[in-house]
Amino acid sequence: MRHLIDPLDFTLEETKNLLDLADRIKQNPDAYSHVADGKRIATLFYEPSTRTRLSFESAMLSLGGQVIGFAGAEMSSASKGETVADTSRVVSCYADIIAMRHPKEGAPLVASMYSSIPVINAGDGGHNHPTQTLIDLMTIRQLKGHLDNITIGFCGDLKFGRTVHSLVNSLVRYKNNRFYFISPDELKVPAYTIEDTLKPYNSEYYEVSSLEETLPKLDVLYMTRVQKERFFSEDEYLRLKDTYILNREKLNLAKPDMPVLHPLPRVDEISTDVDDDNRAAYFKQVQNGKYVRMAVIMALLEITDPLTGQKVL
Repeated sequence: MRHLIDPLDFTLEETKNLLDLADRIKQNPDAYSHVADGKRIATLFYEPSTRTRLSFESAMLSLGGQVIGFAGAEMSSASKGETVADTSRVVSCYADIIAMRHPKEGAPLVASMYSSIPVINAGDGGHNHPTQTLIDLMTIRQLKGHLDNITIGFCGDLKFGRTVHSLVNSLVRYKNNRFYFISPDELKVPAYTIEDTLKPYNSEYYEVSSLEETLPKLDVLYMTRVQKERFFSEDEYLRLKDTYILNREKLNLAKPDMPVLHPLPRVDEISTDVDDDNRAAYFKQVQNGKYVRMAVIMALLEITDPLTGQKVL
Protein backbone atom coordinates (compact mmCIF):
# COMPACT_ATOMS: atom_id res chain seq x y z
CA MET A 1 0.00 0.00 0.00
CA ARG A 2 1.29 3.45 -0.98
CA HIS A 3 0.49 6.91 0.39
CA LEU A 4 1.10 10.37 -1.05
CA ILE A 5 2.37 12.57 1.78
CA ASP A 6 5.30 14.32 0.12
CA PRO A 7 5.88 15.12 -3.59
CA LEU A 8 9.04 13.02 -3.41
CA ASP A 9 7.04 9.90 -2.54
CA PHE A 10 6.90 9.31 -6.29
CA THR A 11 10.09 8.76 -8.26
CA LEU A 12 10.68 10.81 -11.42
CA GLU A 13 9.56 7.84 -13.52
CA GLU A 14 6.41 7.37 -11.42
CA THR A 15 5.72 11.10 -11.64
CA LYS A 16 6.02 10.98 -15.43
CA ASN A 17 3.71 7.96 -15.61
CA LEU A 18 1.16 9.68 -13.39
CA LEU A 19 1.23 12.90 -15.45
CA ASP A 20 0.89 10.83 -18.62
CA LEU A 21 -2.19 9.16 -17.10
CA ALA A 22 -3.64 12.57 -16.19
CA ASP A 23 -3.13 13.66 -19.81
CA ARG A 24 -4.95 10.54 -21.08
CA ILE A 25 -7.82 11.17 -18.67
CA LYS A 26 -8.08 14.77 -19.88
CA GLN A 27 -8.19 13.65 -23.50
CA ASN A 28 -10.67 10.78 -22.97
CA PRO A 29 -12.56 11.17 -19.66
CA ASP A 30 -15.37 8.81 -20.64
CA ALA A 31 -12.94 5.88 -20.72
CA TYR A 32 -12.35 6.35 -16.97
CA SER A 33 -15.90 7.09 -15.82
CA HIS A 34 -16.46 3.71 -14.12
CA VAL A 35 -13.00 2.50 -13.09
CA ALA A 36 -13.69 3.25 -9.40
CA ASP A 37 -17.24 1.94 -9.20
CA GLY A 38 -17.95 0.84 -5.63
CA LYS A 39 -14.98 2.78 -4.16
CA ARG A 40 -15.26 5.61 -1.62
CA ILE A 41 -12.99 8.54 -0.83
CA ALA A 42 -13.15 10.23 2.59
CA THR A 43 -12.29 13.93 2.37
CA LEU A 44 -11.16 14.92 5.87
CA PHE A 45 -10.67 18.70 5.75
CA TYR A 46 -9.76 20.24 9.09
CA GLU A 47 -9.44 23.75 7.62
CA PRO A 48 -11.35 25.69 4.92
CA SER A 49 -10.92 24.72 1.29
CA THR A 50 -12.90 25.18 -1.89
CA ARG A 51 -10.81 24.06 -4.87
CA THR A 52 -8.91 21.19 -3.26
CA ARG A 53 -11.86 19.56 -1.51
CA LEU A 54 -14.25 19.93 -4.44
CA SER A 55 -11.52 18.82 -6.84
CA PHE A 56 -10.96 15.57 -4.91
CA GLU A 57 -14.68 14.96 -4.69
CA SER A 58 -15.21 15.73 -8.37
CA ALA A 59 -12.29 13.46 -9.24
CA MET A 60 -13.73 10.49 -7.37
CA LEU A 61 -17.23 11.05 -8.75
CA SER A 62 -15.78 11.29 -12.28
CA LEU A 63 -14.16 7.88 -11.74
CA GLY A 64 -17.52 6.39 -10.74
CA GLY A 65 -16.80 6.35 -7.00
CA GLN A 66 -18.51 7.92 -4.00
CA VAL A 67 -17.59 10.60 -1.45
CA ILE A 68 -17.92 10.87 2.33
CA GLY A 69 -16.20 13.19 4.79
CA PHE A 70 -16.34 16.58 6.49
CA ALA A 71 -15.40 20.17 5.62
CA GLY A 72 -14.23 21.58 8.93
CA ALA A 73 -12.72 20.37 12.19
CA GLU A 74 -15.77 21.64 14.06
CA MET A 75 -17.87 19.18 12.05
CA SER A 76 -15.79 16.19 13.15
CA SER A 77 -14.96 14.37 16.36
CA ALA A 78 -11.79 16.47 16.52
CA SER A 79 -14.01 19.00 18.27
CA LYS A 80 -14.43 16.37 21.00
CA GLY A 81 -10.71 15.73 21.24
CA GLU A 82 -10.33 12.73 18.92
CA THR A 83 -6.81 12.34 17.58
CA VAL A 84 -5.85 12.18 13.92
CA ALA A 85 -4.58 8.64 14.52
CA ASP A 86 -7.96 7.46 15.83
CA THR A 87 -9.87 9.31 13.12
CA SER A 88 -7.82 7.60 10.42
CA ARG A 89 -8.41 4.21 12.05
CA VAL A 90 -12.17 4.82 12.16
CA VAL A 91 -12.46 6.21 8.64
CA SER A 92 -10.49 3.24 7.32
CA CYS A 93 -13.55 1.15 8.18
CA TYR A 94 -15.80 3.26 5.94
CA ALA A 95 -13.73 4.27 2.91
CA ASP A 96 -11.11 3.00 0.47
CA ILE A 97 -8.87 6.09 0.40
CA ILE A 98 -8.45 9.29 2.44
CA ALA A 99 -7.64 12.85 1.36
CA MET A 100 -6.67 14.95 4.39
CA ARG A 101 -6.18 18.73 4.75
CA HIS A 102 -4.87 19.81 8.15
CA PRO A 103 -3.42 23.03 9.60
CA LYS A 104 -0.72 21.13 11.51
CA GLU A 105 2.38 20.03 9.64
CA GLY A 106 2.79 16.27 9.71
CA ALA A 107 -0.83 15.40 10.50
CA PRO A 108 -1.41 13.47 7.23
CA LEU A 109 1.81 11.56 7.86
CA VAL A 110 0.52 10.54 11.28
CA ALA A 111 -2.77 9.50 9.69
CA SER A 112 -0.92 7.31 7.18
CA MET A 113 0.89 5.52 10.01
CA TYR A 114 -2.41 4.35 11.53
CA SER A 115 -4.63 4.04 8.45
CA SER A 116 -5.29 0.73 6.76
CA ILE A 117 -6.11 2.52 3.47
CA PRO A 118 -4.06 4.94 1.34
CA VAL A 119 -3.79 8.54 2.59
CA ILE A 120 -3.30 11.58 0.37
CA ASN A 121 -1.91 14.74 1.90
CA ALA A 122 -4.22 17.52 0.68
CA GLY A 123 -2.10 20.18 2.40
CA ASP A 124 -0.60 20.32 5.88
CA GLY A 125 0.12 23.72 7.40
CA GLY A 126 2.89 25.53 5.55
CA HIS A 127 4.63 22.26 4.74
CA ASN A 128 3.51 20.26 1.70
CA HIS A 129 0.76 20.09 -0.90
CA PRO A 130 1.82 17.23 -3.18
CA THR A 131 -1.24 17.02 -5.42
CA GLN A 132 -1.00 20.76 -6.12
CA THR A 133 2.63 20.17 -7.04
CA LEU A 134 1.60 17.49 -9.55
CA ILE A 135 -0.98 19.91 -10.97
CA ASP A 136 1.71 22.58 -11.32
CA LEU A 137 4.05 20.12 -13.03
CA MET A 138 1.30 19.02 -15.41
CA THR A 139 0.47 22.64 -16.29
CA ILE A 140 4.11 23.65 -16.83
CA ARG A 141 4.75 20.56 -18.96
CA GLN A 142 1.68 21.29 -21.09
CA LEU A 143 2.63 24.92 -21.66
CA LYS A 144 6.42 24.68 -21.94
CA GLY A 145 6.77 21.11 -23.23
CA HIS A 146 9.33 20.07 -20.60
CA LEU A 147 10.21 20.29 -16.90
CA ASP A 148 13.94 20.95 -17.18
CA ASN A 149 15.97 23.99 -18.28
CA ILE A 150 13.35 26.36 -16.89
CA THR A 151 13.84 29.69 -15.13
CA ILE A 152 10.94 30.03 -12.70
CA GLY A 153 10.10 32.90 -10.40
CA PHE A 154 8.14 32.47 -7.17
CA CYS A 155 6.57 35.70 -5.97
CA GLY A 156 4.79 36.70 -2.76
CA ASP A 157 4.52 34.65 0.42
CA LEU A 158 7.46 32.26 0.16
CA LYS A 159 7.73 31.70 3.92
CA PHE A 160 4.36 30.10 4.57
CA GLY A 161 3.47 28.98 1.04
CA ARG A 162 3.30 25.18 1.09
CA THR A 163 2.68 25.08 -2.67
CA VAL A 164 5.99 26.88 -3.23
CA HIS A 165 7.93 24.55 -0.93
CA SER A 166 6.44 21.46 -2.59
CA LEU A 167 7.06 22.65 -6.15
CA VAL A 168 10.66 23.65 -5.46
CA ASN A 169 11.26 20.20 -3.91
CA SER A 170 10.10 18.61 -7.15
CA LEU A 171 11.66 20.94 -9.71
CA VAL A 172 15.18 20.57 -8.30
CA ARG A 173 15.08 16.96 -9.47
CA TYR A 174 15.00 18.12 -13.11
CA LYS A 175 18.20 19.35 -14.78
CA ASN A 176 19.28 22.95 -15.13
CA ASN A 177 16.30 24.65 -13.50
CA ARG A 178 16.92 28.14 -12.09
CA PHE A 179 14.93 29.75 -9.30
CA TYR A 180 14.13 33.38 -8.50
CA PHE A 181 12.52 34.00 -5.11
CA ILE A 182 10.75 37.37 -5.14
CA SER A 183 9.56 38.51 -1.74
CA PRO A 184 9.95 41.03 1.08
CA ASP A 185 12.43 40.08 3.79
CA GLU A 186 9.62 39.09 6.16
CA LEU A 187 8.29 36.47 3.72
CA LYS A 188 11.54 35.08 2.32
CA VAL A 189 11.82 31.42 1.39
CA PRO A 190 12.76 29.45 4.54
CA ALA A 191 16.42 28.74 5.22
CA TYR A 192 15.72 25.00 5.27
CA THR A 193 14.53 25.17 1.65
CA ILE A 194 17.85 26.72 0.69
CA GLU A 195 20.00 24.39 2.79
CA ASP A 196 18.10 21.10 2.46
CA THR A 197 16.64 21.39 -1.05
CA LEU A 198 18.51 23.78 -3.32
CA LYS A 199 22.13 23.42 -2.19
CA PRO A 200 22.28 19.59 -2.28
CA TYR A 201 21.28 19.76 -5.95
CA ASN A 202 23.62 22.70 -6.65
CA SER A 203 20.59 24.55 -7.98
CA GLU A 204 21.03 28.09 -9.22
CA TYR A 205 18.86 30.46 -7.18
CA TYR A 206 18.46 34.15 -6.47
CA GLU A 207 16.64 35.95 -3.65
CA VAL A 208 15.37 39.30 -4.95
CA SER A 209 12.77 41.91 -4.07
CA SER A 210 11.80 43.49 -7.41
CA LEU A 211 9.13 41.78 -9.50
CA GLU A 212 9.53 44.29 -12.35
CA GLU A 213 13.28 43.73 -12.70
CA THR A 214 12.92 39.95 -12.57
CA LEU A 215 9.99 39.42 -14.96
CA PRO A 216 12.01 39.66 -18.24
CA LYS A 217 14.28 36.81 -17.07
CA LEU A 218 11.55 34.26 -16.37
CA ASP A 219 10.13 31.34 -18.35
CA VAL A 220 7.40 30.76 -15.72
CA LEU A 221 5.98 33.01 -12.97
CA TYR A 222 4.35 31.45 -9.91
CA MET A 223 2.35 34.02 -7.93
CA THR A 224 1.09 33.42 -4.40
CA ARG A 225 -1.17 35.29 -2.01
CA VAL A 226 -0.07 36.58 1.37
CA GLN A 227 -1.90 34.15 3.65
CA LYS A 228 -3.77 35.95 6.41
CA GLU A 229 -4.45 32.69 8.27
CA ARG A 230 -0.70 32.09 8.80
CA PHE A 231 -0.08 35.43 10.56
CA PHE A 232 -0.21 36.00 14.30
CA SER A 233 -0.54 39.76 13.85
CA GLU A 234 -3.20 41.32 11.61
CA ASP A 235 -1.18 44.54 11.45
CA GLU A 236 1.76 42.60 10.01
CA TYR A 237 -0.56 40.97 7.45
CA LEU A 238 -2.07 44.31 6.40
CA ARG A 239 1.40 45.80 5.99
CA LEU A 240 2.57 43.05 3.65
CA LYS A 241 -0.53 41.87 1.79
CA ASP A 242 -0.26 44.30 -1.14
CA THR A 243 3.52 44.11 -1.57
CA TYR A 244 3.29 42.51 -5.03
CA ILE A 245 0.43 43.00 -7.46
CA LEU A 246 0.74 41.68 -11.02
CA ASN A 247 -1.23 43.75 -13.53
CA ARG A 248 -1.29 44.03 -17.32
CA GLU A 249 1.30 46.81 -17.32
CA LYS A 250 3.83 44.74 -15.39
CA LEU A 251 3.04 41.62 -17.40
CA ASN A 252 4.08 43.50 -20.54
CA LEU A 253 7.65 43.31 -19.18
CA ALA A 254 7.60 39.51 -19.42
CA LYS A 255 8.27 37.15 -22.30
CA PRO A 256 5.28 36.61 -24.62
CA ASP A 257 5.20 32.87 -23.77
CA MET A 258 5.71 33.14 -19.97
CA PRO A 259 2.75 31.43 -18.24
CA VAL A 260 1.48 32.88 -14.97
CA LEU A 261 0.56 30.23 -12.40
CA HIS A 262 -1.22 30.68 -9.08
CA PRO A 263 -2.53 27.93 -6.75
CA LEU A 264 -5.55 30.11 -5.85
CA PRO A 265 -7.44 31.57 -4.11
CA ARG A 266 -6.20 34.98 -5.10
CA VAL A 267 -7.02 38.18 -3.26
CA ASP A 268 -5.62 41.08 -5.24
CA GLU A 269 -2.08 39.91 -6.10
CA ILE A 270 -3.15 39.30 -9.73
CA SER A 271 -5.36 42.01 -11.22
CA THR A 272 -8.38 40.84 -13.17
CA ASP A 273 -7.02 42.63 -16.26
CA VAL A 274 -4.49 39.77 -16.49
CA ASP A 275 -7.20 37.10 -16.77
CA ASP A 276 -7.75 37.60 -20.51
CA ASP A 277 -4.05 37.44 -21.34
CA ASN A 278 -3.09 34.16 -23.02
CA ARG A 279 -0.32 33.78 -20.43
CA ALA A 280 -2.81 33.51 -17.54
CA ALA A 281 -2.66 29.80 -16.69
CA TYR A 282 -4.21 29.65 -13.22
CA PHE A 283 -7.64 28.50 -14.36
CA LYS A 284 -5.95 25.84 -16.51
CA GLN A 285 -4.35 24.66 -13.25
CA VAL A 286 -7.80 24.33 -11.67
CA GLN A 287 -9.04 22.19 -14.56
CA ASN A 288 -5.90 20.06 -14.48
CA GLY A 289 -6.50 19.53 -10.76
CA LYS A 290 -9.36 17.15 -11.37
CA TYR A 291 -7.41 15.05 -13.87
CA VAL A 292 -4.32 14.84 -11.66
CA ARG A 293 -6.35 13.81 -8.63
CA MET A 294 -8.21 11.21 -10.70
CA ALA A 295 -4.80 9.81 -11.67
CA VAL A 296 -3.54 9.85 -8.06
CA ILE A 297 -6.66 8.05 -6.81
CA MET A 298 -6.30 5.42 -9.52
CA ALA A 299 -2.60 4.97 -8.76
CA LEU A 300 -3.01 4.55 -4.99
CA LEU A 301 -6.03 2.25 -5.38
CA GLU A 302 -3.99 0.20 -7.89
CA ILE A 303 -6.65 0.56 -10.57
CA THR A 304 -5.61 -0.61 -14.03
CA ASP A 305 -5.66 2.02 -16.77
CA PRO A 306 -8.34 0.83 -19.24
CA LEU A 307 -6.46 2.37 -22.18
CA THR A 308 -3.05 0.80 -21.50
CA GLY A 309 -3.97 -2.24 -19.42
CA GLN A 310 -1.32 -1.25 -16.86
CA LYS A 311 -1.13 0.23 -13.37
CA VAL A 312 0.76 3.47 -12.71
CA LEU A 313 2.71 2.37 -9.62
